[in-house]
Amino acid sequence: MSDTPHGRARYRRIVRFAARHLASIWWFDLVLPRIGLGGIADRTRAERMETFARRFRVLAVELGGLMIKLGQFLSSRLDVLPPQITKELEGLQDEVPPVEFDQMSALALEEFGAPLESVYAHVDPVPVAAASLGQAYRARLKDADVAEMGFADVVIKIQRPNIGEIVDIDLAALRRVGGWLRRFRVVNKRTDMPALIEEFARTSRAEIDYLHEAAASERFAADFADNPRVRVPTVAWERTTRRVLTLEDVSAIKISDVATLRKAGIAPADVANAFASVMYDQFFTHGYFHADPHPGNLFVTPGEGDAGDWTLTFIDFGMMGEVPEHLRGALRALLVASAARDGRGMVSAMQEAGVLLDSADTYELERVMTKVFARFGGMAVTELRDADPQMLQDFALEFADVLVEMPFQLPEDYLLLIRAVSLTSGVCSGLNPAFNVWDSIEPYAAQLLREESSQLVGDIAREAVDLVGIAWRLPRRLDSALERVEEGRIGVVAPKVERAMTRLEWTGRRLISAMVFGALLVSGALVHSSSPALGNLLMIGSLVPLLHVVFGRRNPS
Repeated sequence: MSDTPHGRARYRRIVRFAARHLASIWWFDLVLPRIGLGGIADRTRAERMETFARRFRVLAVELGGLMIKLGQFLSSRLDVLPPQITKELEGLQDEVPPVEFDQMSALALEEFGAPLESVYAHVDPVPVAAASLGQAYRARLKDADVAEMGFADVVIKIQRPNIGEIVDIDLAALRRVGGWLRRFRVVNKRTDMPALIEEFARTSRAEIDYLHEAAASERFAADFADNPRVRVPTVAWERTTRRVLTLEDVSAIKISDVATLRKAGIAPADVANAFASVMYDQFFTHGYFHADPHPGNLFVTPGEGDAGDWTLTFIDFGMMGEVPEHLRGALRALLVASAARDGRGMVSAMQEAGVLLDSADTYELERVMTKVFARFGGMAVTELRDADPQMLQDFALEFADVLVEMPFQLPEDYLLLIRAVSLTSGVCSGLNPAFNVWDSIEPYAAQLLREESSQLVGDIAREAVDLVGIAWRLPRRLDSALERVEEGRIGVVAPKVERAMTRLEWTGRRLISAMVFGALLVSGALVHSSSPALGNLLMIGSLVPLLHVVFGRRNPS
């Protein structure tokens, strides 16, 4: 943390704000209900939420830095947070006070070793965006760069002065607050708060390295190279350094500007569905995802053709996340179980994903999840938020024991994933208040099932071929071994070795026949839904090894 007076003042202000509101939450939501005064907390909750949001907005605008990032996250949680918070914070990004152009130009001079006016043909001194960590300016490349890059209009991102020091101060304050939260049993048993904050620190520092962001954008673009719906700005590498990033100008309709989308003939509901599908591809297929998909980082570009010819453009790749392969499989299982309304499958997938505590009562949790799907499955996120309070209260009373001691934990690897999922849900709800997550998940889950079934059939078929090869070669290998024994090339001291080898051969043949039978039968059953003729052929063919197992020559005595 900075040891300057300004740095210490910033740190103390963040910590005092957090302490004051944590104390308020502790008093109203933990103490008063325990002494029979929960009604007071319920009646004042809306006013307290509005007060918190207003105060946080003032704090974030004045301080900037990571406080703006936190505000963006809260403002996008339209699906779960009350409107008192989301409405107060929704314009937060647009309120960040800009830094004077002279200061930003001086930083660029340090990076390039030359003034901006000599590096670019033109630079507009009025920032097109003043973000929490940097500012963006429209510019035009010089003719030589245009000939090389293939585009002329660019956006220059320049880091705010001393942003590295500011991030360090904010992280120090968050570590302090995390230490307080760690003292709450309900928090401590569910996550390693210091580890979560360190993960956030790592991603925050990566976000202020524009070379890292440029490389991330190219990797993201490669993942979606075959998807015409997705667009990523091209990096002008010759004009990019660690603190200055030059990108193709892809400015278009902001994804949250519903009125302008409709004027362009683009249905916001279609944009919500397409955006959700693209995010699912990142989570479940590529395993590499944009962890900061708030409305300020997403554009919709109308096409030249019909109304359906538009592209979804992602910008700002400073905060990216990766899903390890083992976690990707668990997430697929969660997705499929959600789409199938399968409570048992959901709990099993949660265990595989590592989000359940070891002490979790899985039987009772299965019962809860099954009831959740039965009662709330198919409802849009806004319907869930506005659901009948009496229905929610009845549900809470029915499963009070499970809900009071929720058996979930938050592994540190999930921080960016949960952020991205939350922002995705908020953006989709903003585009379409009736957005139904179930409707968007079901076709994607069906596609995953088809792909995995196809892969499984291929694996089984390959296994069957391998087993047949083993069965074909085994007699020859056994005969060779017997021949070597008879010729005395293998020392044998056990009596009756020929009979033992014969029994081994017979047992091996029946075992292999049984395995081939199972492989053919399962393959036929899986293939039958998509190709009945091939499925029937495989299942009929499985009778041949079965007959050998049942009626084959008996074991010699």
